[in-house]
Amino acid sequence: MDLWYTEKQTESFGITAKITKTYVNEQTEFQQLDMIETEEFGTMLVLDGMVMTTVKDEFVYHEMVAHPVLFTHPNPEHVLVVGGGDGGVIREVMKHPKVKKAVLVDIDGKVIEYSKKYLPTIAKELDNPRVEVLVNDGFMHIHDHKSSYDVIMVDSTEPVGPAANLFTRGFYQGIFEALKDDGIFVAQTDNPWFKAELIQSVNKDVREVFPIVRVYGANIPTYPSGLWTFTMGSKKYDPLEVDESAIPELDTKYYSPRLHKAAFMLPKFVEDLIK
Repeated sequence: MDLWYTEKQTESFGITAKITKTYVNEQTEFQQLDMIETEEFGTMLVLDGMVMTTVKDEFVYHEMVAHPVLFTHPNPEHVLVVGGGDGGVIREVMKHPKVKKAVLVDIDGKVIEYSKKYLPTIAKELDNPRVEVLVNDGFMHIHDHKSSYDVIMVDSTEPVGPAANLFTRGFYQGIFEALKDDGIFVAQTDNPWFKAELIQSVNKDVREVFPIVRVYGANIPTYPSGLWTFTMGSKKYDPLEVDESAIPELDTKYYSPRLHKAAFMLPKFVEDLIK
């Protein structure tokens, strides 16, 4: 008998993958956590019925959270990652020698624990001496660390459950205050096909807080619709003014110096959302 996992991305649409093994099926203190093996995408982390990452396509999301913002800031020495307990964004951050310290704050320690065990190629830098891992509430961590970070990255789930507070104007104001005078933040902001109103709302809220706001996109096949957006808010530096010729080639599979500005060239219907 074939076994299939299906994520209902809306009430009337979903994606499905054939699975060969279930490693974890656990209700943690904060969410339902499943770690499964799929034939098409390898090991898959699922939280509250939503695909968070897979071995096959994880590099797109993690590279595009980390590299555009780190190459926009000229000296990103102190970095905070909110969420991201699988360790993929931290792995990409560690490719930047200018980063002296990266702090990961995830509210659910089980995500970190099981990612180290079942997603070792993603979580492999969580024990790096330049990384501090905290099992805590990212919202409160930001509130308690004023003017502390050069770059803040919000690697959250969709705005439900423990991540609901991470899509509010108050959170973006807290991020502004936790950043240094020339700081930048970036957050994943879902997809324009099914969550157009969310993208509009986030863009409006971030624009009320940050003087420079840019939205960019990437193709991630296991995320709803495959077209994913990210929103960057900056106090001083504009990612569109970065000298691409000065960006070094990294060990990446999706991001490249040539893609840096190209990622900000959005389809017209997405541009229209954020006008």
